[in-house]
Amino acid sequence: MNLRLERMPSFFLGGIIYHQINYLLCSAPLLPAAPPSPPIPNSPIPETQARPGMPRTAAAAAPPARKVPLRKLLRAASVACGVQFGWALQLSLLTPYVQELGIPHAFASLVWLCGPLSGLLVQPLVGHLSDRIAPAASPLGRRRPFIAAGAASIAAAVLTVGFSADLGRIFGDDITPGRTRLGAICVYLVGFWLLDVGNNATQGPCRAFLADLTENDPRRTRIANAYFSLFMALGNILGYATGAYSGWYRIFPFTVTPSCSMSCANLKSAFLLDIIVLVITTYITVASVQEPQTFGGDEAEYPGTEQEAFLWELFGSFRYFTLPVWMVLIVTALTWIGWFPFILFDTDWMGREIYRGSPDNPGETQRYHDGVRMGSFGLMLNSVLLGFTSVVLEKLCRKWGAGLVWGVSNILMALCFVAMLVITYVAKNTDYPPNGVPPTGIVIASLVVFTILGAPLAITYSIPYAMAASRVENLGLGQGLAMGILNLAIVIPQCKITDRPDLVFS
Repeated sequence: MNLRLERMPSFFLGGIIYHQINYLLCSAPLLPAAPPSPPIPNSPIPETQARPGMPRTAAAAAPPARKVPLRKLLRAASVACGVQFGWALQLSLLTPYVQELGIPHAFASLVWLCGPLSGLLVQPLVGHLSDRIAPAASPLGRRRPFIAAGAASIAAAVLTVGFSADLGRIFGDDITPGRTRLGAICVYLVGFWLLDVGNNATQGPCRAFLADLTENDPRRTRIANAYFSLFMALGNILGYATGAYSGWYRIFPFTVTPSCSMSCANLKSAFLLDIIVLVITTYITVASVQEPQTFGGDEAEYPGTEQEAFLWELFGSFRYFTLPVWMVLIVTALTWIGWFPFILFDTDWMGREIYRGSPDNPGETQRYHDGVRMGSFGLMLNSVLLGFTSVVLEKLCRKWGAGLVWGVSNILMALCFVAMLVITYVAKNTDYPPNGVPPTGIVIASLVVFTILGAPLAITYSIPYAMAASRVENLGLGQGLAMGILNLAIVIPQCKITDRPDLVFS
């Protein structure tokens, strides 16, 4: 990633500009609205108030049920660890790997376009379908079947990606170093798209599952999303630590083949470990707690209008959004303009700009992989701080308010991105020793920035979802569709960034 001051990448500019808008949007407290007062005993329970034309909600509330214990909410969120383990491997290793297969660096971001596109389509659709399932229609409930199916898709996808080089050789690839492997690239793309579909099909229903279990209690919703972020941090730590270790091929020697070198074998071994973690955490989530039998919506009572309701809820519901909902969506979109390029090219930036390596030049390949592993180590430190922030996040929100915490975190993120630009400039104008090893000070500065970014990332993974769950609930939408709508604010900016890779990343 060739970063220059005179050609500042759009994600740094976005990080500098949007925090001014974010300050205005988040200056007022963005605390969830208080739940409605309980009905008078032995009196008819009125329907949820809704504006004309909006989707209907439940006509009558069920008797108050016992709250799900926090320890069960913790177990219900554990699948995030397995999903994020694979996601960390995907982020740290696959951008370098796809360049080894022969895709030019400037177009590597186009491969990642499947993530935003699948998020744009899959999460709202899966959220809608899970909202529509009647509690009695599935022995696992309405969220857990999608969580299990998504996890199975992830397992199949990582096997496809990990063995893409071997499958490409079967399809006739020339395995000479430096040659483009068209067959492996095609297999890789199929597995990569399936992996993103599985990620979106799992995480959306899991967040909706947590929102169902918290029953729109603002405090418990924030705690549940903090648990989710905590497990994401744990998965990141395991994933990045796995990606930073270069000796997996010795533990799993069968992964080394004529078409799969040591770095490829390390990636393959890491994905096999990911499947084990994913299966364990998915089982814990699915078996942790029974889903509620009553929900805030009555969608399952009107199966004949599902298609019409889906289109209306997804697109027509925007007209009913209140100002606080739009605040959440706008700030989320601006935030991800900054986050997505960093998440996409963080280890690649370390390998190219700090270690001055390249996956295309045989003489610079070793330095590039050293940088990628150092970047994975930095992301592991990032995840440690992410996990710590997730633990204390509820206390911070109670003390200062969720909106202020979110706003300050976004300003911190922007400052870190500016620091990365400064580090790039310093590294470019510094004379390295003959062996090409970067100065220790530059490496430490890069690791410090990677680590600090863990705090705003934890808040990005938690507060927007808690706010969306509490605010969109009042509009009469199901929690699955609510998470899908918030996901639109995340993936639309990503699509815009990845459609011009030469301008943004070259």
